[in-house]
Amino acid sequence: MRARVYVSMKPTVLDPQGQTICSALNGMGHKEIASVRQGKYFEIGVASGAERDSATRMLDEIARDVLSNPVIEDYRVEILDDGDDSYQPLTISDQVTLRADG
Repeated sequence: MRARVYVSMKPTVLDPQGQTICSALNGMGHKEIASVRQGKYFEIGVASGAERDSATRMLDEIARDVLSNPVIEDYRVEILDDGDDSYQPLTISDQVTLRADG
């Protein structure tokens, strides 16, 4: 069994690192980039034989208590079975969608 944990700043929390990245991208000529929010991504392997329900509870606890700061960050846990064909390490093309407004 494997898990993906995504941690990001809450929408109401200022993200100075994301703002700095956005400014740098704009300075490089990428004027179409309007905003950036940065976060953390974890891939966690769970020992074979672990029960899915207990692993889910454990991973939620780890994400809440260790991997994130619940005061300023949100998290999401995805559980995937080892044989799940949808489990692929993420690539940049999986994460990027550009949208032109206007």
